Amino acid sequence: MTRLRFNAFAMNCVSHIHHGQWRRADTRQLEYATLDPWVELAQVLERGRFDALFLADVIGTYDSYRGSRDPAVIEGLQIPVNDPSLLIPALALGTEHLGFAFTSSVLQEHPFNFARRIATLDHLTGGRVAWNIVTSYLETAGRNLGHGGLPPHDERYARADEYLDVLYKLLEGSWEDGAVLADVERGIYADPSKIHDIDHRGRFYPDVVGPHLSEPSPQRTPVLFQAGSSERGREFAAKHAEAVFIAARNKQGAKIQVDDVRTRAARYGRDPGDILFYQGLSVVVGGTEEEARRKEAEIEAYASDEGYAAHMAGNLGIDLSAIDLDAPIGELPEANVQGVVRGFIEAAPDRTWRFGDLLKFIVDLRVVGTPEQVADELQDWSDAGVDGINLMYHTTPGSFVDFVDGVTPVLQERGLQQREYAPGTLREKLTGSASAKLPGRHPGAGYRRGVAASAV
Repeated sequence: MTRLRFNAFAMNCVSHIHHGQWRRADTRQLEYATLDPWVELAQVLERGRFDALFLADVIGTYDSYRGSRDPAVIEGLQIPVNDPSLLIPALALGTEHLGFAFTSSVLQEHPFNFARRIATLDHLTGGRVAWNIVTSYLETAGRNLGHGGLPPHDERYARADEYLDVLYKLLEGSWEDGAVLADVERGIYADPSKIHDIDHRGRFYPDVVGPHLSEPSPQRTPVLFQAGSSERGREFAAKHAEAVFIAARNKQGAKIQVDDVRTRAARYGRDPGDILFYQGLSVVVGGTEEEARRKEAEIEAYASDEGYAAHMAGNLGIDLSAIDLDAPIGELPEANVQGVVRGFIEAAPDRTWRFGDLLKFIVDLRVVGTPEQVADELQDWSDAGVDGINLMYHTTPGSFVDFVDGVTPVLQERGLQQREYAPGTLREKLTGSASAKLPGRHPGAGYRRGVAASAV
């Protein structure tokens, strides 16, 4: 049986996905700006043989709801938010095998500087780093970074394609294997003839001469995550991604997306099996089903309708404040609901739900039950073609401790979760590959020195 991969999905902020839970006494979310809770979390995850800690990020504010960012500020909804990448060296020091995926937008940092950032992290962690490639979706992100607003959707992906081209040239092609000699006797650290300028000239980055300032790191290019589900996003994933984060509403939807992206990947000459798909899920586990339901009821008692509404409004770019969160969705007049929201309403499993319930349902893909029941559900997702789970939390580290102590042993017994870490870098651990580098059929590999030009 093929095992599932597991990421813990978190963010360096107060309230990430499940809003209102930060008020509870059994979570450390209020300590997000200190190292201790993050070290504790990383060590819990490594004890549970998780593959990676996946750190989300945004570079703007959720200001669509009520036409203001104030609801997000009140809720601690991804503001304040700190740089996720700066956590990684400290957490790597406190762990041995756990991987670290962090989010960075192609809008926020020039690829020349970003190449040095990720190479440095890959060096410091011994090759345990992944990058979650995003193109941003908040209007203020574009304004804050000098773009005069958020660039159009397809233009952001065009920029991302060129961004990756620059990175591949720097990370894969600038320094040859064997460039570093570290020859103490002759006093030669590196061979200049094996270090090359990249001389990139493009639409968004008209003059990147190089060379890359860092020597090759264990993976050279970090493991590449991506989460776009639009037509353009799927095409980008098919070309570049090694792992794709999805949020399918059901297993049938997951299979459709997985099959679609893998079919596209084959058109780029890639092995479709080289792309791993991670489904986002929350888990509420108890020793008995009754205990699990009691925990779920406590989660519901703390849940903030305003937080969920502000979050969804920001995702959609639509002010949802005109919709009564207590109104049964079956009673909402068509004229008061925009098309994309209408689609959510039509997908609701129970037409008597409140609109606030629906918003939570959309965000919270939740599995509730005993360890065996949760394992059964995760097996079903695996059977649908999902390769891994991005596990979201309600409390931290409590949600992850419950999973590690309750569900992990059941999954390990069934062969669905690893008992021990494989040796090597994060890429080797995730894929079983004998190489730490990008697979030979990946577009980035074509930029390596000595590779035929037709492969680029």
